[in-house]
Amino acid sequence: MAIRLPRIIQAKQSLRPSSKDVSKGYIAVYVGESEKKRFVIPIAYLNQPTFQELLSQAEEEFGFDHPMGGLTIPCREDKFIDLTSCLSKNMS
Repeated sequence: MAIRLPRIIQAKQSLRPSSKDVSKGYIAVYVGESEKKRFVIPIAYLNQPTFQELLSQAEEEFGFDHPMGGLTIPCREDKFIDLTSCLSKNMS
């Protein structure tokens, strides 16, 4: 019996989480009340007080069990966009 290495390598690559579109210093989050949309934000946002409030809400609602497999934030998409726009302006 021979072990086929190309198949093993291919299987390992398919099991890795896809993070090619998330650059170093950023994190993917899922936002929305019913339908979740994926956003890629700077990690620095996680330290901001207004963003900390969202993280507290996420902790209350999901604990450590995030249904999307990543950080899920339970707020309306338009509110999240407003918040990240303000954070972007304040951090520039």
